[in-house]
Amino acid sequence: MIKPHSHSISADFLAALAFVAVNKSQRHHLLLKAQIHHLPSMSTATIPAASTGSAFVSAQSFSSPQTLSDWLRPRLPRDLPSWGVKPGTKNVSNLWLELAHGEALLQDSVPPRRTVNVAAVRIHNAAGDVLIESHQELSDGTVRPRRRPLSEKMRPGETVCEAVLRAIREELGSVLRSGQGVRVLMESYSRRVEERNSVSYPGMPACYILHSVDAIVEEGLPEGEFFTEEEDEYVGSGRLAEGAVVVRRHFWKWTPCEEASEGFH
Repeated sequence: MIKPHSHSISADFLAALAFVAVNKSQRHHLLLKAQIHHLPSMSTATIPAASTGSAFVSAQSFSSPQTLSDWLRPRLPRDLPSWGVKPGTKNVSNLWLELAHGEALLQDSVPPRRTVNVAAVRIHNAAGDVLIESHQELSDGTVRPRRRPLSEKMRPGETVCEAVLRAIREELGSVLRSGQGVRVLMESYSRRVEERNSVSYPGMPACYILHSVDAIVEEGLPEGEFFTEEEDEYVGSGRLAEGAVVVRRHFWKWTPCEEASEGFH
């Protein structure tokens, strides 16, 4: 069992963003058997301070994907042309949507650094195995390997529990019945920070603040390998979302717990 991580903010952390309330509408009504207030809220996020001292860029600075592209071009002259072209990568429209929806922060540096809060959940079955997303089929026809438990970028105002439920609803909702019970094991909560180069956006370093929990979906998930389909990720974004690379299908399998922990990174 993973011990709860301390929520205190060290000297290396600063409060970088005050999040606004999140839209509570849900396509499926999942029954949450957990006390939400026991897990951190994202009403105030703690973001690792930039080592260079560079500030974060306001999302309002970019009125369209084109203005963001113009800003990125001199900062990523070699790598930007590969975005959305290299298999498994995303494009400038995707990054613009992340910024516009408050899902990511962008540091004004060369190269820019992207910071994301991620809610990740290890879903267990009765045998103790963990549900792993093996790969994704993208809207451009390419396949992107994943090999990790279900995860989702957190939105402004969300608690970890709310983000976990949204992730389950959006990515597994096509196979789960309405009213399905989900039990979040709050004592398993941990938080860690990882910095590495982004796979989605080549050439751009990324900082991932990972909020992870274990959960049990009591029934309804297939026992073997299966896939689910996801609706458009940014519904309501209109023409500004045109051209963004989105996930069409998620492919899942059950993996022994000791093997699943490796893919959680």
